[in-house]
Amino acid sequence: MFKQAYNVIGVMSGTSLDGIDLAHIHFSIVNEKWSYEILECETVSYDENWLNKLKSAINFSTTELEQVNIDYTALLGRVIKDFISKYNLKNIDAVCSHGHTILHQPQNGFTLQIGNLPEIAKIIGERVVCDFRVQDVKLGGQGAPLVPIGDRILFSEYEFCLNLGGFSNISFEDNGKRIAFDISPVNTVLNFYANNLGFDYDNKGKIARRGIINHELLMELNNLEFYKKPFPKSLGFEFVKDIILPLIEKHSISVEDKMRTFVEHIAMQVENVLGKNLGKLLVTGGGAYNDFLIERMQFHLPNIKIIIPNKKTLEYKEALIFALLGVLKLRNETNVLSSVTGAKHDHSSGEIYQN
Repeated sequence: MFKQAYNVIGVMSGTSLDGIDLAHIHFSIVNEKWSYEILECETVSYDENWLNKLKSAINFSTTELEQVNIDYTALLGRVIKDFISKYNLKNIDAVCSHGHTILHQPQNGFTLQIGNLPEIAKIIGERVVCDFRVQDVKLGGQGAPLVPIGDRILFSEYEFCLNLGGFSNISFEDNGKRIAFDISPVNTVLNFYANNLGFDYDNKGKIARRGIINHELLMELNNLEFYKKPFPKSLGFEFVKDIILPLIEKHSISVEDKMRTFVEHIAMQVENVLGKNLGKLLVTGGGAYNDFLIERMQFHLPNIKIIIPNKKTLEYKEALIFALLGVLKLRNETNVLSSVTGAKHDHSSGEIYQN
């Protein structure tokens, strides 16, 4: 018999490079219905050295990638161990960690999340469940997005779940199947241009609000091939580096105008997905704090009720759901949906490392 309650830690590092999200989660399951409580949680920012390393790792050689994987596993292990110590956490069933995505090329049968080496369990001194994407890619899937099964299990009261992180991704039910896919870049682009102006991010969208839409650029962005592809589909930083930024940089306009145009692009791509649908849209991720982006989304989605949840859920939803993926793996239950990723079949993904 499986347990009815789980005491776990969810760990996530996203492409927007905000830092390492850690959340202590208590799950319970009664009559096949899951509930959760997010207890202690925090985000540990990267120092400048790690920030630069993670930004440039996409260009590393194989040898350099192997070393950064070793180094990042050690860093992640220390951060998690400190979190456990700081909050005096006991009787932990598992630490469920996503790692940090460096390369994501499912079309080439390859994805790399660093920080998932077996040594991490020894560093932390706890059982670790991690490396959730690799198996799905081997099964012909996109390896992303993985959050939708958590949306189905934990957030079924919303018709649509949208995450605004480094990229936007959406999930919803369609004829009894969970459908999910990446929509467009978000903070990977907005943060890049905010950084150019000396800011970590565009606080509440104030910089973009000052800009003017460049309609030629907006049309070029909206006409990109990716947006015409059917789902399942997913994005990696390669798309931003190779396609989005060069396209924007062709235009000699102010940074404010670039950001204003890209905010409109994000909102219009969400509109393209949701169209004239009715219902409640749960919005989480760092982009939910961008008031201007939310305003533009609401403008383009007059029939949708946008709901931004409490601070813990907003900021730690992905850590929460990777905690759930880890628990499902411990129970040998499905934690990746083929309807979402395009894999050959549903499966229970991830590696389990004993300390």
